[in-house]
Amino acid sequence: MRQRKLKNLDERLEHFKNWIVNEPEKQKGRWKEAVREDVQAGKQNANIRLEIGCGKGRFITEKAFRDPENKYIGIEGQESVIVRAIEKAEKKGLKNIMFISGYVRDLREIFADEEVRGIYLFFSDPWPKKRHASRRLTHRNFLASYKAVLEPGGSIEIRTDNKELFDFTLCEAEAAGLFTKNITDDLHGSDIRKDGIMTEYEEKFSSMGKKIKYVELIK
Repeated sequence: MRQRKLKNLDERLEHFKNWIVNEPEKQKGRWKEAVREDVQAGKQNANIRLEIGCGKGRFITEKAFRDPENKYIGIEGQESVIVRAIEKAEKKGLKNIMFISGYVRDLREIFADEEVRGIYLFFSDPWPKKRHASRRLTHRNFLASYKAVLEPGGSIEIRTDNKELFDFTLCEAEAAGLFTKNITDDLHGSDIRKDGIMTEYEEKFSSMGKKIKYVELIK
């Protein structure tokens, strides 16, 4: 859903410029060493985990807060939204998170092979019309790019409230040669819940009584 442009958006983006990675393709193969300008040194042994479509950042900032030894990257296409995510990161005083502002079509353009440990893909647009299937972020073409940048044993965690997208994802995962783990059509009613961190959409849908579908795809 397109968000209204925030008041003073340009000024806010300027204020948060150190949090946003410009020309992320130049960091390809060097993300473990990459740091924001206001951070003294990187953690070269850290795992890289990223959220595609991080929205207002509730999930990714809390994950980074709980796991300071590893690095987190939030990717978000809407500037008015990514500002909200960075505000949360700044408020938490995080030193292990960066953001990419823009829509990334192919992760292989900005990450090297086996450079990423984990990918979070939560409540992405289901693109319900069949003719738009290739636009779904769990289409096999996208999954191939995720698989390429994942370390062996790395995972893609997926949450959605949309049954059709969930069923589609399971089929595409098989076609992409990814293993499935911890499959459930009712995450909050299962015993596989890992972190207890809900996204904004997850909280909204759950409060409406919708069941949250979840699966891990393993390389």
